[in-house]
Parts: sequence; structure tokens; C-alpha cells
Amino acid sequence: MSIVFALLIIAVGLSVAMAVAWLVAVRSGRSGWIDVIWSFSVGLFGAIAALLSYADNEMLPRQWLVAGLALAWSLRLGFHIAMRTASGGQDDPRYSQLKREWGADFRARLFWFLQIQAAAAFLLVLSILAAAHNPGPALRSNDWAGIVLMLIAVGGEAIADWQLTAFRADPANRDKVCDAGLWGLSRHPNYFFEWLGWLAYVVIAIDTSGVYPWGWAALGGPVLMYWLLVHVSGIPPLEAHMLRSRGEQFLRYQTRVNAFWPGLPRAAAFNQGR
Repeated sequence: MSIVFALLIIAVGLSVAMAVAWLVAVRSGRSGWIDVIWSFSVGLFGAIAALLSYADNEMLPRQWLVAGLALAWSLRLGFHIAMRTASGGQDDPRYSQLKREWGADFRARLFWFLQIQAAAAFLLVLSILAAAHNPGPALRSNDWAGIVLMLIAVGGEAIADWQLTAFRADPANRDKVCDAGLWGLSRHPNYFFEWLGWLAYVVIAIDTSGVYPWGWAALGGPVLMYWLLVHVSGIPPLEAHMLRSRGEQFLRYQTRVNAFWPGLPRAAAFNQGR
């Protein structure tokens, strides 16, 4: 199978997956299913891209390694969001705000918004592809470093999610801002570790000897993820919601704790000049 045809199939598959996500979200009224389907889709098609074989080349251990990393990441994240969505409670405030802003056009605009997410997912899959097809025949120290980095990323995100869930489950914390554990070092530690995981593919992909220049394409993953999380669909709409719902309490939290990069609270306050 040619690489161009394979990538075309992956692009169409991601587009169809997000069309299904749109239908599920509209029918169920739960926007959380969008992120569930997106997470599973990136992992599935990322693994497929990692395992692509062209010109009857032998499958390399690195391809299986990268496919496993992609699937492990997506299954952990996807099932976490699925459990949270299935349990009910408040819908994702980001989509709720879009629904208010778009009004009667919400369904139509949401469909195309999710197609943009499919395009972003395709770019992330390219990062996975670049890492998997580094032609070095044996696993190198970079590969093991990538494994360690992914384990830290997935583990850190899982801990952050668990700490937030435990905080919200305590009735005494109702209407309070979570600053426990990792949330006292970053206002969005789950986003930080999510971004960190995409660096693992860069570590695996890049070959400084120049033999595999396509490895540098893996940088697109963390660059895109940072831009989305920090400047577009992650921190900005979520913090706008927190300011509306928590007001002065969240403002104080902002002065003490970094938005993205983990750091000691005093350092955060100093860096922001407050």
C-alpha cells in the first residue's frame, strides 16, 4: 500500500469518526462523548499508521513499540473521559459555552468544528507515523527514553485526573477550586502531562545523524498540542468558565499557581508580578 493512499484512508477515517462523535453528542446531549471518540480515534489510527508496511518491508520493533504507546495513551484517556461522561453531572463547560454563543446554529457549526478536530488529529497521527518509521533496525537509547517519557506523561495525567475526581467527590469542597497535589503546582497539570506525552514521539523519531530527516516532522505533535491546549480550546475557555463560576476564589488561584508549566506557587506569583 502506498503511503499517500494509506494516509488518505486515515484522514477519511478520522473525519468519519468525528462525524459519529457529532451525532452521538447531539443525540445524547453529552459533549463528553466527543472527547472520548476523539481520543480513541487518534490512538487507533495512530497505531494503524505506526504499523503501516510499504514495499514489503519487514515490520520493525519500533513500529510495534510506537503503536503500543499510542494505544496505551488513548485507552487510558478515553476510558477516563467515558467514565466521567457516563456518570452524569455537569456537561463540559467549553461546549456549553459554544452552545450558548452559537444558538440556533449550534448543531451545524459543531459539525464543522469537529471536522477541524479531525484535521488536528490527522496532524498528530503524522507525529506517531514519523516516530514509528525511524529506520534504525534496533531499539536505541532514544526509544527507551521515549518509553520513560510516555510513562511519566500517562502516569502524571492519571494522577492529576484522580486528584481532581477525589477533590470533587468530597461534599466539603463544593464550589471550591482544586489546588490539591499536582493542582497546587499547575492550574492544568492534566494538560501539561498530555503535552509531555507527545514529546515522547519526538525523542523516538529524531535522528541527529541526518539519516532520517523525516523524524523532525514529529515536532508537529507537541507544537500543535501546546497551541491547542494553551491558546485555543484548552485553557482559555476553561478558565473563562472558572472565572464566571468561582470568581475571586479562582482569581486568587491564578495569582498563586502557574497556568501550564508546573512550579512552586511562590515562583508563580513572583513571575506574574503579583
